[in-house]
Amino acid sequence: MSDEDSEEEAEPAVELGEGPDVAGAPLSRVTARLSWGIEHSTVVDREGDTTIRTPEGPQELASVLESVDETYFPDRHEFEAAVREVIGTGPVPTE
Repeated sequence: MSDEDSEEEAEPAVELGEGPDVAGAPLSRVTARLSWGIEHSTVVDREGDTTIRTPEGPQELASVLESVDETYFPDRHEFEAAVREVIGTGPVPTE
């Protein structure tokens, strides 16, 4: 492999455009950092202070999880479904 090949591969696959920032982390980024199954309280301990993106604007994950009655999430999909039931779906506002 030559130096030229390395330089070409280092370029991003998609160019990022100019525009306003989006506050908060995507929910999928938070779920990727966790191991499954996991207890509700463990999620709050590990990621509760993380701000996530929601259609209503950025929210702290711990405050969103206060509205979730589940005590255990067997997998990522169950967790995301429970969170999305609280925050809803739709476009995320930009700053």
